[in-house]
Amino acid sequence: MTIRVMQAMAGAEHGGAEAFFERLVIALHRDGLHQHVLIRRNPARAERLRAAGLIPVELPFGGAFDFTTKRQFAREIAKFKPHVVMTWMNRASLMCPKGDFVHLARLGGYYDLKYYRGCDHLIGNTPDIVDYLVREGWDADHAHYVPNFAEVDTNAAPMSRAAHYTPQHAPLVVALGRLHENKAFDVLLRAISKVPDAYLWLAGDGPEREKLEAMALSLGIKPRTRFLGWQDDVSPLLAAADVFVCPSRHEPLGNVVLEAWARGAPVVAAEAQGPGMLIDHGKTGLLVPVDDAAAMAQAIAWMLSNRDAAQAMAAAGKAAFDAEFRASVVISRYRQLFESLAASTAGLDTVEA
Repeated sequence: MTIRVMQAMAGAEHGGAEAFFERLVIALHRDGLHQHVLIRRNPARAERLRAAGLIPVELPFGGAFDFTTKRQFAREIAKFKPHVVMTWMNRASLMCPKGDFVHLARLGGYYDLKYYRGCDHLIGNTPDIVDYLVREGWDADHAHYVPNFAEVDTNAAPMSRAAHYTPQHAPLVVALGRLHENKAFDVLLRAISKVPDAYLWLAGDGPEREKLEAMALSLGIKPRTRFLGWQDDVSPLLAAADVFVCPSRHEPLGNVVLEAWARGAPVVAAEAQGPGMLIDHGKTGLLVPVDDAAAMAQAIAWMLSNRDAAQAMAAAGKAAFDAEFRASVVISRYRQLFESLAASTAGLDTVEA
């Protein structure tokens, strides 16, 4: 019996959910799942998926005056005949037509459920998101916890310090993510200003970039701060880090924490929802209050001054990652959920593998 799963992503060019979507569909493809993938028009994403052996269909997933996506969505469903359609983000979930399949949507945040009323089942990637769904009135039997996984190249060579004008032996702090107010990189800049000699590599792009660059200049840390832009491969970046920092004000999960753990980097994080759930303070990393630059500076300085203890936390983080957030563990959970949902559809048939 071969289960057919359609995945539909209507996300932005860059972002954590978009990056995880790519990782998941590619990993499921490698695992032999029969998939059909729909994406919002994005030539770079389409090329990455094609390189992995998938054949994505690009749709507009536009705004209020997009009258074609839903019709094309329905046409692809009619051709593929999925047992499960899994949608990502509000727009794809809202535009998914009704049909003889189970409509499953994946949520990586505390989204307004008005966009998901047409769904049959929901996935939350943290237990707290699942609790939120139930509090908002969703049937607990139709709300499922499946975490994200991270994939990094553990053999990747560290990114060149010389290429970014960073002294070879300077303490190096690394952070990455969308340059958005929720990510609180302004707090990190203020913290770095209190950690003499430490250099900061900040990888990402977004609406706050110009403001953050001006802030680094005003704080007097521009000479030891590098804005690296969006990085499709974070493995060399994480390999170079003496400390990885997640300063987010709002972070439902914290993919970046998982990536840092997978690469064996010591982690300091603000105690937002996701990092606060993931990190066992003092064992797998250090947690500081949200929006507290002084506490963040102290935690970073402690990690840099206590290298053996920092590496012990990094090793414990890696063990936590291997136990729950490794690709093979998460893929198995997705396969089990798809099989359970597909079994509930009428007339489950088979296709040639």
